[in-house]
Amino acid sequence: MKQSNEAVNAGADAILALLNSGYLRVYDGSIPATANTAVTSQTLLAELRYGSPAFGAASAGVASANEITQDAGANASGTATWFRALKSDGTTSVFDGTAGASGTDLVLSDAAIVVGTVVRVTSHTYTLPKS
Repeated sequence: MKQSNEAVNAGADAILALLNSGYLRVYDGSIPATANTAVTSQTLLAELRYGSPAFGAASAGVASANEITQDAGANASGTATWFRALKSDGTTSVFDGTAGASGTDLVLSDAAIVVGTVVRVTSHTYTLPKS
């Protein structure tokens, strides 16, 4: 199936609206098979908060996050490899993605996170493919 820009923009905007005032949790280790798979041995490194609205409007199915509230004190030390985006209830998973210092869905100011330090997002994008 192939979708128009209008269709992927509507889909992306609807999905991303679920994240308004939601949570962004950054982990080390391997990303789970799906966003419905429970986190097991991965360590929660940091927890940040999305604003409301969490993302700007999608264009060609791609949207960039609005300002994300930094984590003033990381939960644990480790290397960020993936993230889980959750609704504002803090329990309902919306999607997972890659995290790191560059070339990932979630770009952090530093992927090497140290417990107690500030964790900042440099950029965060979401893409709903057209096909």
